[in-house]
Amino acid sequence: MKDQTTSRFKRKPSRSSAPHAGGSNSGRPQRDGSRFGGPSRGNGKKFKKSAEIPHYKFIQAALPKEEEPTIETRPYSSLDLHPDLQRVIASKGYTHTTPIQDQAIEPGIAGRDILGIAQTGTGKTAAFLIPMIQMWLVDPDFPSALVTVPTRELALQVEDEFRSLTKGLGMYSATFIGGGSVSADVRKLQQGHHLIVGTPGRLLDLTQRRALNLRPFTTLVLDEFDRMLDMGFINDVKKIIELMPNRHQTMLFSATIDKSQQPYIQELLTEPVTVQVNSGAQTAEHIEQDVIRIEPGMDKFQMLEDLLHKPEMEKVLVFLETKHRVDKLTTKLVRSGFKAQQIHGNKSQSQRQRALESFRSGRSSILVATDVASRGLDISDVTHVINFETPKTFDSYIHRIGRTGRAGKAGKAFTFVEGIVK
Repeated sequence: MKDQTTSRFKRKPSRSSAPHAGGSNSGRPQRDGSRFGGPSRGNGKKFKKSAEIPHYKFIQAALPKEEEPTIETRPYSSLDLHPDLQRVIASKGYTHTTPIQDQAIEPGIAGRDILGIAQTGTGKTAAFLIPMIQMWLVDPDFPSALVTVPTRELALQVEDEFRSLTKGLGMYSATFIGGGSVSADVRKLQQGHHLIVGTPGRLLDLTQRRALNLRPFTTLVLDEFDRMLDMGFINDVKKIIELMPNRHQTMLFSATIDKSQQPYIQELLTEPVTVQVNSGAQTAEHIEQDVIRIEPGMDKFQMLEDLLHKPEMEKVLVFLETKHRVDKLTTKLVRSGFKAQQIHGNKSQSQRQRALESFRSGRSSILVATDVASRGLDISDVTHVINFETPKTFDSYIHRIGRTGRAGKAGKAFTFVEGIVK
């Protein structure tokens, strides 16, 4: 084991010595809580046409999906879970664990650090929530837990799943994200919570206002860690960890793993259990990809209109690089008769939620977005992704087109590219 004194990330006093959030040892645990937590950083920069990514990287026929081997998972009833938790799980219609749950729940209950490599939609949220809920049922004085996520939407999804898994159990949670009222968040923190979910910026803002005290927390979950690195949140994460001297358990989940993450992971985790249900490589080999060439004199918007009028364009995500251009394109699409919504970092949380719900429900068939929607959102049945503006990095491209072709379904991605010679 590494010397735990060598890193400012390391910790771990006894779990039993830390009280609930806010310092109370009885009743509901005290609340705690992201200013500017939304992922709007960097979107104000002037868009630079990307010639760095060769256009042929956007062209690929979808490889046929190989039939995946059947993965034997256990029935939930075989896990040593509290009867009340078993009852709630059964009421949700869950009968068997997903692969990541099968591997992560028991080490999580045992207090082990976990490195989970899994995409959105694999059941990873329940994989880290169920161990926490189990501990609170067994020990009502078990300290509060903190879940840190990169986007507002993901934070709300985590809280929704927690509420679903704790229905009737008398457990409480709160989410703190950018776009909402800071004063309302401060008032929320005067009440008790078992679980705090938040984006890094808002959490730090509340600690600076002395509304949120992270010292009592012993459990930390970092979800979509690769996305947090992409969005430049690593320094915020470091500050949050410095404010958690009693941190005893850390569970880190990432859709991709590469060499750039390894130093941070080694600092954050102590002898972790690695739970891996995909390779962690960035791949889109099962998504059909092609470019739409824009030659001099062509009307780019008209070409987009023509594409969107095709009957197979049932549920389409359109990506641009800046918030201003998202606004402008959405307005033009609506004026042209399309049912389009938009999402980006300058929208209020209620506006973003309404846009997402409209898109999810099918009331809108087009969602125009910056990269805020490229990760962390579990939107089912997206038939097409269109990069109306070429992404700046290939990593961003992979994450964008990964919104389609999910859950074994076919997906297509088109990228508008200017100045290509046929």
